[in-house]
Amino acid sequence: MAQQRGRIIKGEPQLLKDQHGLAISTSSSEAAASFDRTILAYLKYRTDTQQHLARTIAADPQFGLAHCLAGYFAMLSYKLANVPLAAEAARAAHAMTASATAREKAHVEALDAWIAGDIDHALMIWDDIVTEYPTDVLAFRLAHFNNFWLGRPEAMRASAEQAFSKWGQDMPGYGSILSCRCFANEECGDYAAAEPSGRAALEIDPADFWGIHAIAHVMEMQGRRREGIDLLENHEQYFAGGNNLIHHLWWHRAMFHLEQREFEAVLDLYDRRFRNLASPLNQALPDLYIDVQNAASMLFRLDRQGVNVGDRWIEIADKAEQRIGDCLSAFTQPHWMMALAATGRDDAASRMLEAMRVFGLGSGAVARVVGTIALPVSDAVLAHRRGEYGRAVDLMKPVLDEMHRLGGSHAQQDVLEQLFLDSAVNANRGEDVRLMLARITARHPISPERRIGYAEAARQFRH
Repeated sequence: MAQQRGRIIKGEPQLLKDQHGLAISTSSSEAAASFDRTILAYLKYRTDTQQHLARTIAADPQFGLAHCLAGYFAMLSYKLANVPLAAEAARAAHAMTASATAREKAHVEALDAWIAGDIDHALMIWDDIVTEYPTDVLAFRLAHFNNFWLGRPEAMRASAEQAFSKWGQDMPGYGSILSCRCFANEECGDYAAAEPSGRAALEIDPADFWGIHAIAHVMEMQGRRREGIDLLENHEQYFAGGNNLIHHLWWHRAMFHLEQREFEAVLDLYDRRFRNLASPLNQALPDLYIDVQNAASMLFRLDRQGVNVGDRWIEIADKAEQRIGDCLSAFTQPHWMMALAATGRDDAASRMLEAMRVFGLGSGAVARVVGTIALPVSDAVLAHRRGEYGRAVDLMKPVLDEMHRLGGSHAQQDVLEQLFLDSAVNANRGEDVRLMLARITARHPISPERRIGYAEAARQFRH
């Protein structure tokens, strides 16, 4: 059980403990309490997370771990323009943690590594922190998230199972451990192990958005479309105060409607929910990576079904032009390209590909993934839109086995698999069509004949 917040640690006068019993280098009980609220708000995807952090720093401007957390939040945007903000926070954190605990210093070292592009080193530090301090939910959650965006579900599951064995249900944030355990097991294909953890998380807090999200993924993979719609409809009452993950939940609901060929419902959700450009969330973060992925992948799917999406690609393409050279989110690159290709912006598309080539020459896991996987896949997106279907297949086929390293869930990666399939169909390359159908059949419990993006190809090429 977590030790009482504000307890003084022997031998370290005025050093307090957080809600999980971990030493924090602040003597301000107000800062300690605000830090705890910041962590819980971060775990729960709340819009007031930054306000809690601002109050923490205001209560104790010398609290180094709080400055480190500010740097983490800047990096979590996966936006190049925010890296200088993270670096500034890291400098402040260094200056203020000279006499801090070893755990807090390790967090600052992890931030440094992340800023430098060495995410593998950051992950190693977070894993070491969790091994020594199992209740450090910040290190756990950062590792969970970054392993996800590197396509490492087994690492996610190993970490979640390790944490689960060390936590108790009376500890603050326990529901988030359950939600992460649910999602990690789902991504590893163990749906029977996944769903009970997600359900348990929602029993603790029905507004646990990561838990709702994880169960939605289980239902998506199992083809439980009506149940998925009901899940999201029933939990809509808890969405107030949620950050942009709410948009992703609406995207999941649209995915269920798409599978039922309810295209008007999909477009309504697009315009009023997850891509409502007038909403406060979109106004505050108009080009957030997950929102771009939601929008572009849905428009691509609708295009494939012959649905007229109007001018919806334009605003995404406008933003894509502003983000050329920003490759911190490897999985977002093909989505930016979808918008540029759909709007015929060939010059911008060429510049984006060249920027990816340059970025891919750098060091670190993300640079390697961008250079070896995101680049050919993005090139294939452009070729597909131009009607160069054989070239699109040739670009993607060598990296199919590595495409998961772009990050993203099975449900999200599906749009790239549809890209390959559609290219193979249009190029009349039956062997490659059957290759993709076999790949998704091996991983997805629902047969291609029962899935909207695959049914026609399955009927045409399997018999």
